[in-house]
Amino acid sequence: MISLQGDCDSTSLRESLKTQLNKVNDQLQTMIDSLDDERKCLLSEFETVRAAFIQAESKAALYYLNCYLSPYTDCYDELSRFIQSMSARRHGALIAVERNEPLLPLLHNGTIIGAKVSHYLLESIFYPGNPLHDGAVLIRSNEIVSAKNILPVSDSSKLSESYGTRHRAAIGLSETSDAIVLVVSEETGHASFAIEGQLYPLAVSHP
Repeated sequence: MISLQGDCDSTSLRESLKTQLNKVNDQLQTMIDSLDDERKCLLSEFETVRAAFIQAESKAALYYLNCYLSPYTDCYDELSRFIQSMSARRHGALIAVERNEPLLPLLHNGTIIGAKVSHYLLESIFYPGNPLHDGAVLIRSNEIVSAKNILPVSDSSKLSESYGTRHRAAIGLSETSDAIVLVVSEETGHASFAIEGQLYPLAVSHP
C-alpha cells in the first residue's frame, strides 16, 4: 500500500470521486436487484459498470496524485494544465518529480534548464521536433532542473506489451526511487503516473 504524505486538501476532486463511486455503487445495486428477474439478462450491463469503474479509478488517480505531489511542489496546477494540453494534442511527454530521494544519480545526459515550472515552458520543451522533446524533464520543488534526461527502463516481464519506452521508463524510475513520474502517450493521448513500480491512469478533461 502506498503511504500518503500530503493532506489531500482538494475538495472538488474528492467530491467528484465520491459522485463517480456512488454511480458505480448504484449501478451494481440495480444489477443485484435485477437478478431475481429471470427474464432479464445482465451480461450487457457489465460493460457499463466496467466503464464507470474505470472512470472512477482515473478520478481516484488524479485525486491521489495531488496528495503525492503537494508536499514537494506548489506547481500542481501548472502540471495539471500541461498534462491536459498534451493529452488533447497527443504529444508525448515524460516528467520526473523529485521527492525525498535525489534523482540525478539515476539520470543520464540531461540538459540544464533551471527555470520556474510553467505549463507553457513544458509544452514548448515537449513540442514535436524540439531538440529537447526526447527524454524526461526533471522537476525539483518548483523548478524545471533539466530536460532530455534518460531514465532507467523497467525490464519487468509483468509489464503489458502495449507499454512503450516512455511508460517503461516511468515505471523503471519509480521502481528505483520514490519519484512521481508523469507520462503522456503520443499514440493515444492517455495520461498516467507511476509510483513504486505501478502505473495509474489519469482522468483528463479535454476542452
